[in-house]
Amino acid sequence: LFRSIVSIIAMLIYIGFRFKFVYGFGAIVALVHDVLATLGLVSLVSGLSAWTNFEMDQNMIAAFLTLVGLSVNDTVVIFDRIRENQKIHRTLSLQEVMNKSLNETLSRTIITSGLIFLVCFILYIFGGEVNRGFGFVLSFGILTGTYSSIYVASATVLEYTNYKISKAREGATFQAHKAGELVK
Repeated sequence: LFRSIVSIIAMLIYIGFRFKFVYGFGAIVALVHDVLATLGLVSLVSGLSAWTNFEMDQNMIAAFLTLVGLSVNDTVVIFDRIRENQKIHRTLSLQEVMNKSLNETLSRTIITSGLIFLVCFILYIFGGEVNRGFGFVLSFGILTGTYSSIYVASATVLEYTNYKISKAREGATFQAHKAGELVK
């Protein structure tokens, strides 16, 4: 548990330095979503049939660690495109820049994730009992990872940024209103 917390903090710091702190927070939220959704599904279906008789062994742990790496990498690619487009399109709002960036990286994300899914699904079907857990975790995990990189990480950043902007506007309105009372 301690190592997991340290690694999450290290990822948050790295992404925070590379982008902004809120981007690191969005990536961690997406990462936790991916791991918990996949772990939940593994827990639900484990033991239901011979195809889903999973044990938490080294292969399964390796699959979760691979899922973490793939998820963070996909999220960083999208955030990097957002950062590039913010420099190029300074007049666009963050929502418009994110939409443009997601559209630009969507084909890359789908092709990469689709190929990983295909390989892992084949590994699940034909890999034998030893590799079945690895294939299952990555097959489902890559789906949640792709989803969360697009919809969870970016949405978290956008919502937080919009929240901070609205709070700043409220503060400015309050200060202007208070200054108006002092003038009277």
